[in-house]
Amino acid sequence: MSAAGKPTLAVWKFSSCDGCQLTLLDCEDELLAIADGIEIAYFPEATSAQVEGPYDVSLVEGSVTTPHDAERIVEIREQSRLLVTIGACATSGGIQALRNFADVREWIPLVYAAPEHIATLESSTPIADHVHVDLELRGCPISKEQLVETISALLNARRPRLPSTSVCVECKSRGTPCVMVAHGTPCLGPVTQSGCGALCPAYNRGCYGCFGPMESPNMPALAAHWRALGVDDAGLVRALRTFNANADAFREASLEHERA
Repeated sequence: MSAAGKPTLAVWKFSSCDGCQLTLLDCEDELLAIADGIEIAYFPEATSAQVEGPYDVSLVEGSVTTPHDAERIVEIREQSRLLVTIGACATSGGIQALRNFADVREWIPLVYAAPEHIATLESSTPIADHVHVDLELRGCPISKEQLVETISALLNARRPRLPSTSVCVECKSRGTPCVMVAHGTPCLGPVTQSGCGALCPAYNRGCYGCFGPMESPNMPALAAHWRALGVDDAGLVRALRTFNANADAFREASLEHERA
């Protein structure tokens, strides 16, 4: 609690693009409704003012990719009563987890002029691989509505109402015809957690899996349907290795099709 008796919120960045933090800043009017009930104690993206911990709630964006990251997240966990990971990087390792399927040491000298100065881990891993996480918010970026719902719920000592169904349910809710049935467009919607409002299918594009695998994804059934649409194993691997390449279900399925 702050000196004013308000719960304190801290926002932390690890290896990421800052998109999920920008989602928080983009809440604007929604944040005004809860601003009186919480104190933002640490959020360098938004303010230079800082209040020392411990913190009631920490939002963590980004994956662990360096030795310093691995040490720092332990310190943050010790200062946080509740720790919530936000976005694909923090919950599955992010796009940078593509390094997990190769030898990062081969790429460093191709990218950096002075590779001897680069201190990095061989893999990019989610925060939950290193410390206990109380709640995960998926997405690349996260849903503004889910973020506001989570902060509001934590302020009121209740469990946030977050979806566990697939994107297909969102397509049904908004009356969007299935792009795979109507147009033969490959779509990850049947195996992807809802949260985006089925944005891509609404524009006749297949889902890209931004929110990671749903609670019980049927990956073999999806692969069979994609093959019927003319997608080969290499195409399946490319589709699964994007924002949530290191999420368990997507990773295992992509490895299976890579070996095929």
